[in-house]
Amino acid sequence: MQYIQIGTGAYRRALISMLLGSLVTFAILYSPQTLIGTFASEFHVSPSTASFIISFATFTLAVSMLFVSLLSNAWGRRGVMGVSLFVTSVLAILSSFSTSFHVLLIVRLLEGISLSGFPAIAMTYLNEEIEPRSLGRVIGVYVAGTAVGGFAGRVIISLMADLFDWHAAMLILGLFSLLCSVCFWLYLPKSRNFKPVSISFSHWAEGFKSGFANSRLLSLYMIGFLMLGLYVTLFNYIGYPLSQPPYGLSQAVIGCLFVFQLVGSWSSVWFGKLADRYSRAALIGWGIGLSLAGALLTLAGQLVFMIAGMILFACGFFAGHTVASGWVGRIAPREHKAYASSLYLLFYYTGSSVVGWSRRLLPDRLRLGRRHRADLRAAAAHRAADDQADPFVGAAGDQEAAEPEYRLTCGAGQCRL
Repeated sequence: MQYIQIGTGAYRRALISMLLGSLVTFAILYSPQTLIGTFASEFHVSPSTASFIISFATFTLAVSMLFVSLLSNAWGRRGVMGVSLFVTSVLAILSSFSTSFHVLLIVRLLEGISLSGFPAIAMTYLNEEIEPRSLGRVIGVYVAGTAVGGFAGRVIISLMADLFDWHAAMLILGLFSLLCSVCFWLYLPKSRNFKPVSISFSHWAEGFKSGFANSRLLSLYMIGFLMLGLYVTLFNYIGYPLSQPPYGLSQAVIGCLFVFQLVGSWSSVWFGKLADRYSRAALIGWGIGLSLAGALLTLAGQLVFMIAGMILFACGFFAGHTVASGWVGRIAPREHKAYASSLYLLFYYTGSSVVGWSRRLLPDRLRLGRRHRADLRAAAAHRAADDQADPFVGAAGDQEAAEPEYRLTCGAGQCRL
């Protein structure tokens, strides 16, 4: 077999292409996270309902991966990934013209389907083409690209939404992604070790059966399910309280807070190198521990602790995901690697949808810290007092003014209405 060796021109081109593909995929997938509050306000829905913008895309992405592996085994890794990125970029451009929440959800659903052609196939491509002794390092760089992509998408959307509006922000992101997709196609080396297989549903079923038969693979699937689910839950909703009193941060500032996710890109590269030398199970344990510590810090209520918690959580998540995803490729049989990678990512993105959505089922006392709840109550009381002083204030937002309240009070032998 002719593997791509570290230090060669093909190696550099492969890494650049994977970084570009990750940038497009995860920028488009997660860029609406900072706009949850904006969508909730503009479309008059709750923040939990607005988060379906993320959940719809990740759910259809997860389900579509079951079938993309079948196509990539017949048509080739490079072609499927290239078409996926191009179609996704075009849909991102179309989403900028959405005029209703339901239209935006439909476009996001289609984006999830088109996005599925890159993540699962990218991992399979790397497992097939990169020399095995350096695979952990390369997977780490690939996962780092997902962190950079997620960060870039959020920052571009946030800054452009503050300068213009969210429509213009999504249009700019879509055009930028289209340019990256063209560069991806031009730079990615052709597959050397890929052997096409005719489309066969019996082979497809056998591949997934093999992926479910291995208990170690099942454990890794569940780790991916929980880690991304909790990660998306945290970063979906942390922007909403930060935009409210007492913090009152703008969309641009909230988007820039996601710069701390770049620390995750560092941890993925570092843990990827460690995975080539040390126990992967122990490294996953360290990743989970860091994430738990970060989640607890975000409950403190102080902004500095919330930022520190975001950093720790991102480090732990990307570390655990890097080690787990690379381990799947090493455990799975060679002829079933694409199916095992698809199953891992199926659980991974299903966790994003299911765990992220189920957060809305938690009682409010578990969602917000005590101090933040008190601040929200104080702000609401202050707003109610202003509205009572001038009943016409806020009528434009509510479309009709609230009727004044009448109260009968009696004292000193007199009664007044």
